Amino acid sequence: MADQQVFPTKGNLIVSKRSLSQAQLGYELMDRKRNILIREMVLLSDKAKQLESKVESTFSEAYRNLQQASIMLGIKLPAGEQIPIENRLKLSYRSVMGVIIPKVELEREPIRPFYGAVGTNSQLDIAYVSFNELKYVMAMLAEIECSIYRLAIAIKKTQKRANALQNILIPKYRTQVKFIVNALEEKEREEFGRQKIIKSRKEKHKNI
Repeated sequence: MADQQVFPTKGNLIVSKRSLSQAQLGYELMDRKRNILIREMVLLSDKAKQLESKVESTFSEAYRNLQQASIMLGIKLPAGEQIPIENRLKLSYRSVMGVIIPKVELEREPIRPFYGAVGTNSQLDIAYVSFNELKYVMAMLAEIECSIYRLAIAIKKTQKRANALQNILIPKYRTQVKFIVNALEEKEREEFGRQKIIKSRKEKHKNI
């Protein structure tokens, strides 16, 4: 009933047709955006699975090597306190269909020991190398998992907007256009009939 309250004029018909066209275009754009975001998320999900497997194996190896070093050198290793905190992470962003995706960079640098040879052994060196490799893998995984999370939120919002356009606005404007067109056609038929009657009466008056 709310749609039929639109006054059936040619001006309102033009407005309703324009609104319908814009709603249909908006749906096409939302649908295209959704598909691109889903494709991007699928690609990242595949990479995440590979990285998760690598993180798990690297973690296992690193802790196994650290355990061996602890057995030989003791649980509290002074050498560990000499390794500096990693602060070379760089964070930038890129855009995928308007969705801001993080990019985490950690440049590789040559491995160098931060502890002396006294009181350490080769097993500790192996553990250090394993944990050093782990931080690069974790940086990549953090980037991908954060990107997947943001893409998932964006896909959900895009889907919601597409559904609103497809199921609410487009049917609404189609109903408006149909109502106005039918009303104008009915008005034209009535006007045609009225003119025909007027013309018939005029002809009768001429013949009298």
